[in-house]
Amino acid sequence: MIPLTVCLFTLTITLHFYKFNKKNLIIFFCIIFLILSPLNNVTAVDSSLVFKVNSLRNTKSKVLLNAPLILQYPELPRGCEVTSLAMLLQHAGVMVDKLTLARAVKKDPTPYRRKNGIIHFGNPYTGFVGDMYSKRKKGLGVYHGPIADLAEQFLPARIIDLTGEDFTQVYNHLSNGSPVWVIINAKYKRLPKSDFETWKTPTGVIKITYQEHSVLVTGYDEHYIYFNDPLSMVKNKKAPKDEFIASWVQMGKQAITYLP
Repeated sequence: MIPLTVCLFTLTITLHFYKFNKKNLIIFFCIIFLILSPLNNVTAVDSSLVFKVNSLRNTKSKVLLNAPLILQYPELPRGCEVTSLAMLLQHAGVMVDKLTLARAVKKDPTPYRRKNGIIHFGNPYTGFVGDMYSKRKKGLGVYHGPIADLAEQFLPARIIDLTGEDFTQVYNHLSNGSPVWVIINAKYKRLPKSDFETWKTPTGVIKITYQEHSVLVTGYDEHYIYFNDPLSMVKNKKAPKDEFIASWVQMGKQAITYLP
């Protein structure tokens, strides 16, 4: 352990010079935790924890990043998730294309069938469901897990799955220069229950919507979220902040980014 006298001295200096607000209090207690931890634990602090502590001080009031805009059509009518991932990876300097990612992403091969009024199909949490290349065949998409696993192949140890976190973490990573892959819906606002249906999958029952969509978040300000939509030729398209976040929450708070 670090000697008690060193701990007390550090605490005294910190209390004397630091102005305390909500963010700084969190940082202060993180410092205390690190000081009181064994040295071997201090050197092994997870990089994502360090990032979260640092980002509390770096979140900006507005951000707009210059990320590539890639369209999913005509090759990938259902390929919004891998196309948005291609934008994310290219922003990180990995020149991989959407078709390579489409071939590589994990698939759930469960066939579509309807029995006694119940739809049996794959689970997007497991892999891509259905046909990505033609809307004449049944299909849906893929969720964060298989996309994060695929991204990790191109940026080992740098991919962060933010799924389940508060949207403030999206702001933090944008402020530090990394755009964020998300799952929302094609209307950029919360959907009514009538837009969802229930599927029975090999891994359980899920509710899905054919409005499911993926975009790359590139910025924000007081009123809007900015993003590159693989269905739109408009770079840094915008949607009202509250509506966009509500659609993101409804789709399970799915988000992925990378450490700079």
